[in-house]
This record gives sequence, structure tokens and C-alpha cells, in this order.
Amino acid sequence: MEGTISIKPLLALGTSALAALLILLTGERRKNLREGWTLLASVIKFSIVASMIPAILQGKTLEWTLVELFPGVSFQFRVDSFGLFFATLASCLWIATSIYSIGYMRGLQSASQTRFFFCFALALHGALGIAFAGNLLTLFIFYEILTVSTFPLVAHKETEEAISGGRKYLAYLLTGATLIILAMGFTYTLSGNLNFKAGGFLKGHGTDPLLILIFFVFIIGFGTKAALMPLHEWLPTAMVAPTPVSALLHAVAVVKAGVFCVLRVILYVFGPQLLAELNLWLLLAYMASFTILVSGMFALAQDHLKRRLAFSTINNLAIIILGASLLSPSGITGSIFHIAAHGFMKITLFFVAGAIYVKTHKEKVNELDGIGKAMPVTMASFAIAALGISGIPPMAGFISKWYLCLGSLEAKEILFLFVLLGSALLDIAYFVPIIYHSFFKKPTGDPFPQVDEASLWMVAPIAICAIGSIVLGLFPNAIFHFFEIATLSAKNVLGVP
Repeated sequence: MEGTISIKPLLALGTSALAALLILLTGERRKNLREGWTLLASVIKFSIVASMIPAILQGKTLEWTLVELFPGVSFQFRVDSFGLFFATLASCLWIATSIYSIGYMRGLQSASQTRFFFCFALALHGALGIAFAGNLLTLFIFYEILTVSTFPLVAHKETEEAISGGRKYLAYLLTGATLIILAMGFTYTLSGNLNFKAGGFLKGHGTDPLLILIFFVFIIGFGTKAALMPLHEWLPTAMVAPTPVSALLHAVAVVKAGVFCVLRVILYVFGPQLLAELNLWLLLAYMASFTILVSGMFALAQDHLKRRLAFSTINNLAIIILGASLLSPSGITGSIFHIAAHGFMKITLFFVAGAIYVKTHKEKVNELDGIGKAMPVTMASFAIAALGISGIPPMAGFISKWYLCLGSLEAKEILFLFVLLGSALLDIAYFVPIIYHSFFKKPTGDPFPQVDEASLWMVAPIAICAIGSIVLGLFPNAIFHFFEIATLSAKNVLGVP
């Protein structure tokens, strides 16, 4: 891909950093202005990111180097197709999450809202830095910015449970970060290089046992944030956070950043050819398959709505990793596209959980009988997103899962096809009863006579993201060329013209 010097990546990153500073300076005294900075920054950031799409579709990369730190490694931003895909998703959904957050935090009259919006802006700064990082070192710096900035969000309620959840979150992710540093050190020692390259750059460096060790150290390190089992426990515990944070964790930034980094290692550090020679792809596919099936069964057993959604996220993250590990054109395409498809659908589900909590303070599945009649737009959006995650057309989840299934056939691995189909059945098993009970079952406890839809600040993002899930399913290139960029990324990695 042709490299072009451009300051746009730096401008996009600077937007959220400046917004964080302005939010902090504005504080509680002028709340409308504080929220205004949040909304303005989200729109400007997205506009800058979207302006990069034409150049990437033309086969170019956008680069900006700040400083060379030591031979072979610079503090560099490099926007390729895969990085732009993640950045477009994160910046787009940040707009919806920002609007929703205002309604949620005001609806609950939450304390420490300035800290919340400040950390929220920093988190998106970290996520975009990960997307635009040109090498492992730059990625790691922003990876840690994301980790540290989201800790106050997880512990926002400052209850004993929230602080405990935040500490567990840090313990898991900082331990993973230590392993990432170790793997980066080995990588640089072997190759003298940390720069991402489509198809990988480690082939021909080091012995097979050492490369296998480095690979699994990377996977465990980044897999902690991607919630691969048994490294997942922090994620359900973190559901103690406010719902906009849960949406940020699951759909926009944290776990998506984790799975993005895992795919960077698979496709841009090791590469398909080296993974195939070492048979590492198969071991990773088994790990992902285990996570897919076990997390689906855990989700089925959860009565707490956000915990059920959390295990569903673990399931879908593992699906993304499985698709990439198959190393087939359709598998990689479906894997990357599912990052966006799942993002739109899962953010809708968490938005719905938050709207229900704001209006009713109910958090358990068995308390939602009949709520669909009181909150029809909210629960209809839930139904759209839940069925989409299950792979039912015309939602976006159907396209991504169709390509993932094709990927398993291209790799001639029927076992993984059955894993994907089994996962879809589990999705239906734990989502459809919620939909049915909310619309067709009468409440057994207190009915919802005084309950109606949440404020427009919350309902509008819910409905827009649900509609986005349908549009992305019917016209996968209509929303920011997501499918075309995913296909381009797969071709670049596989060296297909």
C-alpha cells in the first residue's frame, strides 16, 4: 500500500484530548457547555476519520511520525484499512454513546459527571490511538491510556462493589500488559522491528519454539482485554459500572480494542503463512471455540441482564478471533466485519438495559415480563439487535456470520462450522425468551402502569443504532464502506490483488 504523509491521524487524536481538557476546565458549573464539548468533539473526530476513507479505498496508507525512539521503532501513526475500520466504528458510535450518556447520567442525577465525561473522552483518545498506531510500541502506549482512563469509569459509583470491580479490572489488564511488554521485547530482539505489516514480519526470524512462545505470550497479554476464557472474569464483574460505560467497554473501545490487537498480532505481526507453518492457527481456533461455547452456556444461566449481555460479548469476541484464525479470505473478512456488526447491535442492547434501569431500576431478566408494552420502541430495538447477533437476516450479524461460516468451509474445517452454528443456537436460546416475555407475558409482580419510554436523549440513540444494524445488514457498504474496507483488509493480509 502506498504511504502518504498526513496530519489527519494526529488531528483526530487531538480532538478527544482537547475535549477532555475542556470538559475538566468547564466542570460542574456549566453542565450544558461541558456536554457540548463532548458532542462537538465526537462530531469533529468522526468527520476527520470519515475524511480518510477515500484515500484508504484507493489503496493508500496515511502516516505521521512524531519521533524516532530508537533504530527501527518510531512513535508513529499509520492508518491502514484495518485501523481505519476500527477508528470509523469507534468514532461513529462515540457520537451515539455521548448523546445517550447525557440522558442516562442526568436521568439518574449521577454524581461526579465531570470526571465521567473527562475519562470518557480520554478512553476514546486511547481507542483511536490503538487504531492508528503504526507499530507495537505506539499501540501499547495508547492501549495503557485506554486501560487507565476506563478504571475510574468502571469504579464510578464508588460503592464497595464498584471499587472491587475496578481493582479486578486493573489487576487483569495490567498483568496482561506486562506480558505484552515481554513479547514486544522478544519480537524486537529477533527482528529489529515492531512495525505492522500486512501478512506479518516475523517469518524467518527465530526458532519455531521461540516463535510459538512469543505468539502465546502475545495472545495471553492481549487476550486478557479481549476476554478469552479463562481470562474473562473481569468483564462480567465490570458490569457494576454505569450502562454507558458498559456500552463503551463492549461495543466501542475496551474489549473491541483487545480483539483488534489480537487480530493485529495474527495478521500483521505473525501473518497467515507463518501461523500455518507452525500450526498456531489451529490451537488458537480451539481456544476460541472453547470460549464461544462455554460463554454461550454461561450467558444462558444469567438472570442479571447486563451479565447475560457480558457473556454474550465474550462469545462474539471469540467468534471474531476464530474467524481470523481460520486464515481464509471469507473467514478474515467476516471476522473484521463482525467487529462493526457486533458493535452496532451490542451497543443497542446495552443502551436498552440502561433505559430500563433508568425508568424502572430493574436489572434482572425475570423482572421484565410485559415491559415491551410500556417501552415499545426500546424493546423493539432490543429485539432487532438480539436477533441480529443470533445471525438472523436482515440484520448485520447475518452477513458477518455467513462469511465466518464460509471461512470455515474454505479452510476445510467443518468442526468450526458446527461451533459457529451452535453459537447461533445459544444466542437464540438466551435472547428470544427475553423478547417473548417482554411483549407477550403478563407481569407476575408489579406491572408497569406508570412506566413509559426514557428521554429522547436515550431513545434516539437506541433506535438509531438498531436501525443502523438493519441498514448495515441490507446495504453493508452504505454505512461508511465497512464491508469494502473489511474485504480490502483481508486481501492485503493474504496478498490477494
